[in-house]
Amino acid sequence: MTLPKLLHTALLFTAASRLASAFNFTVANGQIYTPGLAILNAPQPGTPLGGELIEVSLDVSTNGRLALPPYPSDSPSQIHNITIFLYSYITGRNFTISNGTASANNASLGEIMLQEPGSTVKHVKWLWPDCLVGDGQPKTPDSDRGAYNISIRQSFRLNGEDHYTIFDVPISVTNSIEERSDRPSCGALDNALWTPEDILESADFDVPALFAPGDSTVLQTSENTNGQDGLGPAKPPAGSGQGLGSGASSLADKGRMSWVLGLGMVAAMLLP
Repeated sequence: MTLPKLLHTALLFTAASRLASAFNFTVANGQIYTPGLAILNAPQPGTPLGGELIEVSLDVSTNGRLALPPYPSDSPSQIHNITIFLYSYITGRNFTISNGTASANNASLGEIMLQEPGSTVKHVKWLWPDCLVGDGQPKTPDSDRGAYNISIRQSFRLNGEDHYTIFDVPISVTNSIEERSDRPSCGALDNALWTPEDILESADFDVPALFAPGDSTVLQTSENTNGQDGLGPAKPPAGSGQGLGSGASSLADKGRMSWVLGLGMVAAMLLP
């Protein structure tokens, strides 16, 4: 391996390490708290997935603190939009799950906040595309199955300040996915991959996981201008049994390390 290639790989690995270190998981009562107003119910980090479709469950009310849209124009806190992608630096794929515009036959889904009107939990159900059909681990070097990140991207306003955050949850496409005639084409859903540097520059990585037990952040809304969030007295601080437990920590570290090592290996193999 030449020196320029080694240097380029090292720089890419460093950028990936910085990005991976930003993705920690704060888990309480089965919910994963994100750097945004939405809370992830499922899937859990590190879950092997398959079946007919993938389902991403999001609480978009911040566990009852935030009203559903339409929001008053002067509301200091609101969700502008949520988009979801499924990407992998190992396979080189970046699939659109939802970018706010539904495509033919719902190959990619429409605006998440408008789904299931009246429900504070949005169940984003996306049919696996054709290139992920199979069972088990990838069996060939060019397989599109394997390790992926569910990338949840939130554009929102919190207490009068706008933010854009990216929250990645590692999963593996290793369970059985059967062939069927209506599976969308992978080519129609695929996008160019963002580099780790692009992601770091585009999003607000200084926003922490919000509203987990023990978090003192108060959500200001147009209905609650007295500094209260409508949920009664402040919750007690999180104890040792709450938040990121040993099992979740292990999953988070494993997901981040696999992501970084995979990226470093692919960079080493593919860079000229």
